[in-house]
Amino acid sequence: VPFPRRAMARRCGPRLPPIVRSLIPALGSVFECQRVTSTAFLAELLSHNVVNDLILLEPLLDALTALEKDSSLLVRVLALRGLGNVASGSPEKVRRHGSQLLASMVNGMDDKDDPNNLVALEAMSSLSKLLDHLEERDVQSMLLHMAIRIRPFFDSEHPDLRRSSIVLFGNLSRFSRADSEVFSEQILNGLVTLLLHLQDPCPDVVKACKFALRMCGPSLGCEELREMFGNHLREERGLHYGEFINDVCKFLVR
Repeated sequence: VPFPRRAMARRCGPRLPPIVRSLIPALGSVFECQRVTSTAFLAELLSHNVVNDLILLEPLLDALTALEKDSSLLVRVLALRGLGNVASGSPEKVRRHGSQLLASMVNGMDDKDDPNNLVALEAMSSLSKLLDHLEERDVQSMLLHMAIRIRPFFDSEHPDLRRSSIVLFGNLSRFSRADSEVFSEQILNGLVTLLLHLQDPCPDVVKACKFALRMCGPSLGCEELREMFGNHLREERGLHYGEFINDVCKFLVR
């Protein structure tokens, strides 16, 4: 339960450094329950600015980054959640640690010992939170790899994976340079899937598709499509799907 941890972050600031020093060794415990509990506590701390005041940010980042290969799936998920929490607790420090945070998220999306893709889901959600604060050059260096990695999740049977991957794809499109054909090709390859999922049975996935298509519109090289996506795919607006797809196909053919 996060509430006691939040209360400690807000009320017990001066006492946190010795608590953190005593918990970090527990991250290497042979007992999974101890690793889970200590990781959860430290991850929650990173969502509060108190870690800056107490000069705890760097030790916590290093400690959670070291858990990427932990044998416990839950520990790996919590560690990524904590790294993503830096976006809310210390947004001004994300840029400085951008390459470290980005590498952890990419490694999480590549997790091979994750049959249900829970680590990948956390990595995609956390990365979407971090993107606003990362250096553009850091993101662009991994842009193609991330786009290729998340594309298969568009058609996942799990709605959360569909939604998170599509939202992340839309957020990544902001980093596509106008002269870059590489990411534009990824947008074109995913366009049919995004258009089809505008009729997804999950409303949150439909919202994600509207967002992603609006974000990708400027990279399609077609002003009419950009305007259509911007005007017809607003989140609060209903969509006559048949007419919309008919017009979209005409522009694509041209």
